Amino acid sequence: MLFSSITFLYCFLPCVLLVYFVVPDRMKNLVLLLASLFFYGWGEPKYLVFMLASVTQSYIAALLVERFRGTRIAKLALAVSAVASLGLLAYCKYADFFIGNFNAVTGFSIPLLKVALPVGISFYTFQILSYVIDVYRGGVPAQRNFVDLAMYVAMFPQLIAGPIVRYSDIAGSLKNRKTTLADASEGITRFSVGLAKKILLANSAALLVSEFKAYSEKTVLFYWLYAAAYMLHIYFDFSGYSDMAIGLGRIFGFRFSENFNYPYISASITEFWRRWHISLGGWFRDYLYIPLGGNRVKPIRHVFNILVVWAATGFWHGASWNFVLWGLLYAILLLFEKYILHPKRRHAVFMHIYTMLFVVLGFVLFDSASIADAFMSFKSLFGLAGIPAVNTASLYYLKSNLVLLIIAALGATPLPKRIYEKIGGTAGGSRVLAVLTPIATVASIAVCTAYLIDGSFNPFVYFRF
Repeated sequence: MLFSSITFLYCFLPCVLLVYFVVPDRMKNLVLLLASLFFYGWGEPKYLVFMLASVTQSYIAALLVERFRGTRIAKLALAVSAVASLGLLAYCKYADFFIGNFNAVTGFSIPLLKVALPVGISFYTFQILSYVIDVYRGGVPAQRNFVDLAMYVAMFPQLIAGPIVRYSDIAGSLKNRKTTLADASEGITRFSVGLAKKILLANSAALLVSEFKAYSEKTVLFYWLYAAAYMLHIYFDFSGYSDMAIGLGRIFGFRFSENFNYPYISASITEFWRRWHISLGGWFRDYLYIPLGGNRVKPIRHVFNILVVWAATGFWHGASWNFVLWGLLYAILLLFEKYILHPKRRHAVFMHIYTMLFVVLGFVLFDSASIADAFMSFKSLFGLAGIPAVNTASLYYLKSNLVLLIIAALGATPLPKRIYEKIGGTAGGSRVLAVLTPIATVASIAVCTAYLIDGSFNPFVYFRF
């Protein structure tokens, strides 16, 4: 079930909210759990078994880790839980990748398993891993209520595409939370912003990407239009989903961490990854990079740590070599900035252009069907593939989408938020916004609903991961 669907907006969510706010506090977690299981099982009910099995093993493992802390039994319980979680992820997401590459190297013909990828498994697997590891480290106590733990993992606002919510961040809210009118209002407003980003901007940019891929007579200009459109599409698609998740969490009394902080204003690749998919970057930092030694090691070991972390980051996104290469590209750029470039010593405009160039190229690689396709796209972008620079069709697509691209580019900066805050910083402005904000929220949802009823193009890019 998609957040950006009529079924979710006008059937599922109102029913859940009605039941949730009617039942007594002691039953709210159970209501959220049952609603989340229904939400997840709507499209593929058989994969509920995988999720519940993952929750069950983590529940038992954490109790054992806490009970036998400091002993071999605790280490064994942690190891078994990690193998179970990563093993299930590997089976569902990477089995055919490994089989295919093994066949290519050896000449064997082992049949592919063709396992359908359960939606959200990459996200809830990392949440489960962080929970058991944090219990092992003594950062949080083991959760003794199975319903509460299952609700944390399966909570539908952040289940499908994050942000990756750590148990330690919401442990206190599992039992003690209240939703005030202000919380509900801010949550609805935040949800409507995310919905508008998704429906009005991400989907419109995705249409241009789709038209590019379907058109046979490519040009250099058309490749750059595609690259810019995909860059904007993936940002508004994913950040829009995160906004909706954070807004829904707020309505139910949870405060999820921010997942994006205007990454396209970055003046280095290092800064970009502090602003993009913050919850994933933080997870790899705390559960892989730092345990490997982080940057408190000799340079050669630090290079190794960076390469491992970013290869894993790329591989997390998908079972394909282009994702691994995408991750390693950022590893090389981060090492280049640390040991050679030193971004703070360079001119800000130059650094921003450099950063955005590699971000664009990175997303072209990310979106490519293969490494060969990616390199053909790179050649085409720089006029080295023997295609014309421009033709009538590419000029038409430029003119047709120029306003969209400009609005989306401005929307990816803090400018709209700063204007809103500046207006709200005055007494008269705050009173105006108090009236206009709910009107704009309702209008935004109404416009998005009209688009959905019209059957507009409505994919979620991160459902692939």
